Amino acid sequence: MTTTVTRLYDNYADAERAVRRLEDVGVPRSDVSIVANNSENWYRPGGKVDRDRDGTDDRADGAGAGAGIGAGLGGAAGLLAGLGLLAIPGLGPVVAAGWLASTAAGAAAGAASGGIIGALTQAGVSNDEASRYAEGVRRGGTLVSARASEQDRARIEGLLNESSVDLQNRSAAWQGTGWGGFDAASPPLAPDDIRRERELYGTGAPRR
Repeated sequence: MTTTVTRLYDNYADAERAVRRLEDVGVPRSDVSIVANNSENWYRPGGKVDRDRDGTDDRADGAGAGAGIGAGLGGAAGLLAGLGLLAIPGLGPVVAAGWLASTAAGAAAGAASGGIIGALTQAGVSNDEASRYAEGVRRGGTLVSARASEQDRARIEGLLNESSVDLQNRSAAWQGTGWGGFDAASPPLAPDDIRRERELYGTGAPRR
């Protein structure tokens, strides 16, 4: 029996490292997915990555430095080589790759609850958790999901737990400000709103 393990990350860099941990232990790229908020346009059409918004592709920066995310993306291997832009109701522009992104794109055309909710619940995530995960991406986060057998679930959870958001505590904080659940009909957050969100929870800008 297959189960789905999903975690939210405040920074794309943390999510990227989680994906690479999964790939390093042999999890097939076909069983891994990533969905990242792109409201700040750090990923551009054609594959340009400019998280520090200095006008230079981060992959070139990384190659020059010989390390870091730029170098990792420049390697263009595994799941992250397939990153592309996608529009999901309620989230706006996202950078995504993998099975969850494909399912969300299909669900977006007809799912009343929104593409990301439909994709997650179809994968076995409860509606309540799916709503929290979707809201996390809406507020600037990155989602990583992996399909695993029940016997391998604990190992996958251990790999994904590192640097992930405590979703229960975070969603409780949202609820304290009046949040009642993810609404795909709501407009995506503007970059300034996302920056304020990061300042509120002390997560800072996406790290390189």
